[in-house]
Amino acid sequence: MQDAGVIDAAENTVSGERQKKVFVKTYGCQMNVYDSQRMADALAADGYAATDEIENADLVLLNTCHIREKAAEKVYSELGRIRQLKAERAKSGRETVIGVAGCVAQAEGEEIMRRAPVVDIVIGPQTYHRLPDAVRKARAGGRVLETDYAIEDKFEHLPRPRPAAVRGRGVTAFLTVQEGCDKFCTFCVVPYTRGSEVSRPVAQVVAEAERLAESGVREITLLGQNVNAWHGEGPDGRQWGLGELLFRLAEIPGIARLRYTTSHPRDMDDALIAAHRDLDILMPYLHLPVQAGSDRILKAMNRRHTAADYLRLVERIRAARPDIALSGDFIVGFPGETEADFEATMQIVRDVTFVQAFSFKYSPRPGTPGAEMDGHVDEDAKGERLQRLQALLTEQQQAFARGLVGRKSDVLIEKPGRAPGQWVGRSPWLMPVILDEKAGEIGDIVDVRITRTGANSLFAEAM
Repeated sequence: MQDAGVIDAAENTVSGERQKKVFVKTYGCQMNVYDSQRMADALAADGYAATDEIENADLVLLNTCHIREKAAEKVYSELGRIRQLKAERAKSGRETVIGVAGCVAQAEGEEIMRRAPVVDIVIGPQTYHRLPDAVRKARAGGRVLETDYAIEDKFEHLPRPRPAAVRGRGVTAFLTVQEGCDKFCTFCVVPYTRGSEVSRPVAQVVAEAERLAESGVREITLLGQNVNAWHGEGPDGRQWGLGELLFRLAEIPGIARLRYTTSHPRDMDDALIAAHRDLDILMPYLHLPVQAGSDRILKAMNRRHTAADYLRLVERIRAARPDIALSGDFIVGFPGETEADFEATMQIVRDVTFVQAFSFKYSPRPGTPGAEMDGHVDEDAKGERLQRLQALLTEQQQAFARGLVGRKSDVLIEKPGRAPGQWVGRSPWLMPVILDEKAGEIGDIVDVRITRTGANSLFAEAM
C-alpha cells in the first residue's frame, strides 16, 4: 500500500510561546493510521500540535510498515532527506527531534540506531504510550530505543483524545480492538513485530466508540491484525466475541455503519456470520484473505485451512447475507509454487468473485520461515503470474461496478470532491461515490441511484 497519510495540521500557542509541532508520516495499514493518531493524541497532551508541513515540525515521526519488500531501505532513504532538513535548521539554532516508529522500528531498531545517527528515537508499536517521555529524553540530549514488549496495556495508558481533536477527524473513523497475531503464517512478520494476540475489553471499545459518535463519526471500522479473533472481557465478566461486540456497538446513538478488518477464515464463527445476517448497520462488505488457492501452498504458508474450507465458508456467509461483497489478499510466487498451484489460485478467484483485492509478488521477510524455504520462484515468473491474476481481479471488480448501475443505494457523504459542487460519498461496498453537493451535507446518509462507473469510483444522483 502507499503512504497512508499525514496527520492533519493544527495551529496553537501555549502561554504566549510558539507551540511545538509534530509531523507524522504514516506508511502501510489502517492500524498504522490509527496508531499515528493515537501518538498525536499522546503528544498533544504533552504540548505538541500536529502539522502537515514537515518544515514546521519540531518533532518528525515516521510510522513504518514492514510488510512490503525493501521497507527498511525506504525508511533510510526518507531519513537521508530528513537529515538535510535537520542540519539546515540546526544552523539557525532550531532543534528537530527525529523518531522512527512502527513495525520496521520494532524489527530493526538497533540497526536503525546504528545506521542512522540522525534518529533520536526508535519506538515500537507496543510502547506508544511511552512516546512523550521518550521525546523529553531525546530533547535532553539522549537517544532512545524503546522496542521491548510492554507488560502494561498500551491502550489503557494512552490519553484520551481531546474533544476538539476528535471533532476534526471526519465522519468515518478507525477503532483498534485487537492487535497482534498467533497464526504464524510463514510469510508474515506481524507476530514478530506486533506480538501475540491481545484484545481490548468491551468497556474500552464502547467508550472510544461513544466518544467518536459524540464527535460526529457515523461509520466505524474495527481494526485488528486478526480482528475476528477478538475476544474481550465484557461487563458481565464473560469473554465476548466479535459478533456480540458488533451488536453492542450498533446500540450507540449516532453510529449508522460498522465494518471490521482484517479477518482470518479460521476465526469466522457462527455468531459473527449471524451478525452479518441480522445487523443492517454492519455493511455488506468483508475483507477475507485467502492468499492462495492451492492446498499444498496453503499448507506451506501455515494458513491452516484448505481451498474447500474457504469456499464452504464463503457459501455460508453469502447464505446469511446474499448482497455481501468480498475482498481478499493474494500472494503470488510463494516458494515452491508451480504453474498448477497458481492455476488453483486463479480458479478460487473465479469461484468466489471478488470486488476488491490486494495482490503481491512474494518477497521474503527476514526472520520468517518462508525466507528459509527452498524453491523460490523466479522473479519474471512471479511478475507474469501477478499480471494474469490482477487482470482477472480487475475484470471482476469492473463487472461488479457495472452491475451496480441503475441500482438504488444509500451513501454516506464523506468529504468534498475534486471538482466544485461535488461530494465524495462512501457506498456500502466501500467504493467511493461522486454526487452533487445538493444531495445533502457531510455526515448525511442519502438514498441515491448509481448512474455510471468511473475508473475507481461510482457516480450517482440523489433520489
